[in-house]
Amino acid sequence: MRTKFSASIRLFVKNSLFVDLMRHRIFIAINLPEEIKKELSSFQTKWPELPCRWTKKENLHITLIFLGYLNDEELLEVLKITKEVASRNSPFSINLKKIIYGPPKKMPPRMVWAEGEKSEELGKLQKDLENSLLTSSIKGLPEPEARPYTPHITLGRIRAWEWRQIEPEERPEVAEEISLNFPVNSIEVMESQLKREGSEYTILETCSLCERN
Repeated sequence: MRTKFSASIRLFVKNSLFVDLMRHRIFIAINLPEEIKKELSSFQTKWPELPCRWTKKENLHITLIFLGYLNDEELLEVLKITKEVASRNSPFSINLKKIIYGPPKKMPPRMVWAEGEKSEELGKLQKDLENSLLTSSIKGLPEPEARPYTPHITLGRIRAWEWRQIEPEERPEVAEEISLNFPVNSIEVMESQLKREGSEYTILETCSLCERN
């Protein structure tokens, strides 16, 4: 995972004649402490028979909202809004409680993921981000999901065709109880670049949550 500074983006926007041609695949995320990434990635060897493309350890994260492709001007608006949202939300903790197939009850499963507990602070932050972005001048953002937000971390993506070739009774059970807790003090605006060897994520801006007295 690489890091950029938003100042370089602003400079490009100011000087480029081709702003609308530049498109960025953007999402807003919570990145994980290194020890949590290490612990989660250790489970990826637990099911060697599973036809799964595992997520690189450095790419493990919690997506708060996926925005899709934006031009440079829209990206600057996202950076501004995300900073404002972060400034009015307080730090909190996330507890990861289980590793399961996801989404729940979907067959064939699409992913193996670590699921976290819902919390009032996380729900408020995610909804604040969603509402602020959807009421902005940015057009064509994805519609919000109707179901309540539940944090999860994608550990791997199932190769559906290979999954269907496995006899039902031979398909591995993925239902691991865990208890991993970590603090959340910031959120990040991220860019995803799709490459042959897998996605590469870049942190464009880290937005600190506001500590309240």
